[in-house]
Amino acid sequence: MTTPLRKSLYVGFAGLSIIGTAAACAPTTTAPTTQTPATQDGGQAATGTPTSAATSSSTAVASTGGSTYKDGTYSSDGTYTSPNGQETVGVELTLAADKVSAVNITVHPSNPNTKKFQGEFAGGIAAQIVGKDIDDLNVSKVAGSSLTSGGFNEAVEQIKSKAK
Repeated sequence: MTTPLRKSLYVGFAGLSIIGTAAACAPTTTAPTTQTPATQDGGQAATGTPTSAATSSSTAVASTGGSTYKDGTYSSDGTYTSPNGQETVGVELTLAADKVSAVNITVHPSNPNTKKFQGEFAGGIAAQIVGKDIDDLNVSKVAGSSLTSGGFNEAVEQIKSKAK
C-alpha cells in the first residue's frame, strides 16, 4: 500500500524526470561561432581586414627592404593637351617612407581658362593624395579639373624615377 506522501514523492520525481528529458531535447544556447569572411580581390576580407595571406606578404615586403623611394622633396613638370593646346603643370612632392607628405602645384597657364582649371586642381589635390603611397597615385579629376590630372600623373612618374 502506498501512502499519500509516497505518491507525492513519486509524482515529484516523475515530474522532474519529464522536465529533465524535455530540457535535454531543447536546443542548447551556445556562443555564436565566428566564421572567416569571404575574401574579395586583393586578399582583403569583406570587412576590410587583411587575410593571413595578405598579412604575410606585406610583412615580407616590409622585412626585405622597407621603402622603395628615397625620402625627400622632388619636382617635375608634366604636360597635357587642352582645347587651347599644350599645357604644363609643375608638381612638387615630398616623400616619407614612400608616402606623399606634402604637395605643391605650380601653375603655368597659357590662357585664363587654363589658369582657372589649374588653380582649382592646385586647391584640391592635397586632400586626394597626402598620406597615400606614391605607387597608388593615379589622379583622374580634381575639383572639376580633369585634363590637368594628365600632366600631374606624368610628373609623378618622372618624380618616381628621380626618387629611386
